[in-house]
Amino acid sequence: MPRAAYFPDFLTPPVDDGPDDLRSGIDRVLATPKHRLRHELALLSASGGRPWAGTELARGDLTALTALGRNLHTYHREFIAPLWNHIGAATTADTALRTHALVDGGTRALLESLRPMAMWEPPVLSVSYPVERDLHLDGRGLLLVPSYFCWRQPITLADDGLRPVLIHPVDRTAAPPDASPASLARLLGPARAALLYEAAARICGTTSELADATGLSLPSVSQQLAVLREGGLVASRRDGRRVRHTATPLGRRLLDGC
Repeated sequence: MPRAAYFPDFLTPPVDDGPDDLRSGIDRVLATPKHRLRHELALLSASGGRPWAGTELARGDLTALTALGRNLHTYHREFIAPLWNHIGAATTADTALRTHALVDGGTRALLESLRPMAMWEPPVLSVSYPVERDLHLDGRGLLLVPSYFCWRQPITLADDGLRPVLIHPVDRTAAPPDASPASLARLLGPARAALLYEAAARICGTTSELADATGLSLPSVSQQLAVLREGGLVASRRDGRRVRHTATPLGRRLLDGC
């Protein structure tokens, strides 16, 4: 079996970037130094790849970099954003597993938690890998990165001079199933789920308007809205003799998931 060797002095728990980091992440890609662009594109070409706008990117052409940034945003919107809840849930579950192993049993337990995709035989971590390769940490440590898009076996960076990382696949079954209006109703109860939906659909709907929309009595609407308000899902403010209600960002995110 091909082996990749690591000699860890310390290991960092897995990390996961949220969607708010998208713009800064793409900005970092676009700010890659020209010599790094040339090096990375040369590695890709040497392996038989035909990089898009390779010549222009290698010389740091602004038009090509702008187009690349636009394409990255489009790719995220169309292919990654729809899966973000699944990605976040799966990587969070993996992070919790590795962190618990590290806290409970130290570095040895953390490395052994990577079985069967990696085998810890001190001082070597053996990983099933596409090519025969040894990676020496030389005191730099090893960063574990859980990846929703990593398939079957862990991978590392092609350039030994960069910070050593081990990108490993996560258990996709840890991601929750898609939510639905029915699941929201079971969570909140049908009355509160209906009121949250109507509060989000309207522009500052009044208590009476929400009662008419849901078919609930005014006392019941007032009581259920109070519960939603305490949970941070609805905000209410008085407007003369009326009280107007709107879904909070948290409430809207809950609805978006359904």
